[in-house]
Amino acid sequence: MLQKFKNAGHFTRFGSAIIFAIFLIAATGATTNNKTHKTNDMKPVVLNQLPIEAVFPSFSGATGWLNSKPLTAKELKGKVVLIEFWTFTCINWMRTNPYARAWAEKYKAQGLIVIGVHTPEFSFEKDIDNIRRSVKDRNINYPVAIDNNYGVWNAFKNQYWPAFYFIDARGNIRHHQFGEGNYEQSEKVIQQLLTEAGSVGLNNELVSLETDGDEADADWSNLQSPENYLGYPRTNDFASPGNLKINKGHEYILPKRLKLNEWALSGEWTAGKEAVMLNSSNGRIVYQFHARDVNLVMGPTVPGTSTRFRISIDGQPPEFAQGKDIDNKGFGIVSEQRMYQLIRQTSPIIDRKFEIEFLDPGVEAFAFTFG
Repeated sequence: MLQKFKNAGHFTRFGSAIIFAIFLIAATGATTNNKTHKTNDMKPVVLNQLPIEAVFPSFSGATGWLNSKPLTAKELKGKVVLIEFWTFTCINWMRTNPYARAWAEKYKAQGLIVIGVHTPEFSFEKDIDNIRRSVKDRNINYPVAIDNNYGVWNAFKNQYWPAFYFIDARGNIRHHQFGEGNYEQSEKVIQQLLTEAGSVGLNNELVSLETDGDEADADWSNLQSPENYLGYPRTNDFASPGNLKINKGHEYILPKRLKLNEWALSGEWTAGKEAVMLNSSNGRIVYQFHARDVNLVMGPTVPGTSTRFRISIDGQPPEFAQGKDIDNKGFGIVSEQRMYQLIRQTSPIIDRKFEIEFLDPGVEAFAFTFG
């Protein structure tokens, strides 16, 4: 997924295809803040010559902790620390987190401490029960700082989800990685910092992971659809006649056709700052996309309730192209505020029309992401 970048869109760089990288930068949606879901930093680093980038900032801005008592930079001195900034609906983070989990397990005996910092994007991501559920679902066993007020984020001067900061035993930030990729380089940095700290018996073999579901790498070679927010300040390419009606219910209709990456509504919806909210049953969202995966961040308008939905591709049930959150007939249930994986198709990857019809009212849709 390509996600927010300050005033421009999301940086995405993978492989060495410059033309494709330029497309991805241009294709991503503009935002109104400084926070970005980033895919790949690709910054070269010479091991054994890692500079001191900064001193380990404070955790004092954290509003709570999971899996640990509150930690401080002072008490962590003498340990090699990996800081992982994340938010639980970010597909870029989902695809990097298996590596953070693997490194935490592999190197804990050598002195590595991995600390997640959960800094929310959407309002519902501040809910501690939602965060706790995500920590459990992702098998995150290392400490997680709850950063609902962006205190830790600002202390690190961070800009991205996901972001990794590598801190040596003296309490200095020695390296960073913004976005997906560069996993071998990141692990070698961990090994170097552990060696500098006096770790012995280090296994220098790099972790090898086979990921699946929403943690699987994106199909970058076929990805031509960028992330798109559905709330009115940040959405792009809305195609229903008359544009979005801000903060009031409106009966929308579908256009006769959609161009690539355009989307539209059918039924009575209210366009809010973060999401579009369905006011009556049988509302639809239609999206023309080009990608292997289609994901949608959504949830019930009233926590604890549920909404049934049905999806189709080019007017047909998805069958073997279904994501993990639907059956092969396209049916699913929205019962939690999170990202739902709706489509994972096989070749050929071409322009297709995605449609989701909600059979009940009371749902909010926040953002489409692709992979």
